[in-house]
Amino acid sequence: MSIAVKICGLNDAASVAAAVAGRADFVGFVFFPASPRFVEPETAAQLGAAVPKTIVKVGLVVDADDATLGRIVTRSGVDMLQLHGAESPERAADIRARFGLPVMKAILVATAADVDKARDFEPAVDRLMFDARPPKDATRPGGNALPFEWTLLKGRAPAKPWLLAGGLSAANVAEAVRASGARAVDVSSGVEATPGRKSPEKILEFLMVAAAL
Repeated sequence: MSIAVKICGLNDAASVAAAVAGRADFVGFVFFPASPRFVEPETAAQLGAAVPKTIVKVGLVVDADDATLGRIVTRSGVDMLQLHGAESPERAADIRARFGLPVMKAILVATAADVDKARDFEPAVDRLMFDARPPKDATRPGGNALPFEWTLLKGRAPAKPWLLAGGLSAANVAEAVRASGARAVDVSSGVEATPGRKSPEKILEFLMVAAAL
C-alpha cells in the first residue's frame, strides 16, 4: 500500500505541474493572508485548471467566516476545505453542512493529549491532519517547518482517515511514516526553495521517495 501525498501551498504553474507529474494525491492552496503561500481564490482556480480530477484540490483556511468561505467555495474550484485554525467540532460540522464540501481538520500536536482531541472531530469531518503546534511567536498555525514527536501517533491515531504534517521533507518522510504509522502525508515548506516559493525538483523528489514507501 503506497503512501498518499498532499503537496500544500502551491502558488505557481511550475509547482502545480510538478505535483501533477509526480502523481500527488492532493494539492493544497492556502487562503490565509498571513501566509507567504497565500493565493486568491481566482488564482487557485486558474492553477487548478491544470489539475486532473483524480487529484483532490484542497483549500486551506484559518478561522474563516462564512462570507470568506462562500467566496472560496464559489470561485476557487477546490474539492475540499482544510480547517487549520481554532475551529470547534461544531463549527467544522456547520461548515461541512453549509458549503457542501468534504472537510479536513488540522490538529496541532505537542503532546499525547493533543492527539486525543482529534476524536472530538471524528463525527464532524471527513479527514484529520496532525501538524506540529507552532512556536508562541509564530504568525501562522502551520507551514513552520517544525516536526513533532511522531511516535505520539503510534497506536493513538483515530479510525478516520488522517495525514501527517509538520516539517516533512524527502530526507525524513520515511522515518516519519515508520514512527507514526501514517499512510498519508502533507508537505509544504519541505519542498520549497525559499519560504513561499516551491521547488519543482523538491516536489518531484518528495513524491518519488513517498512512492517507494
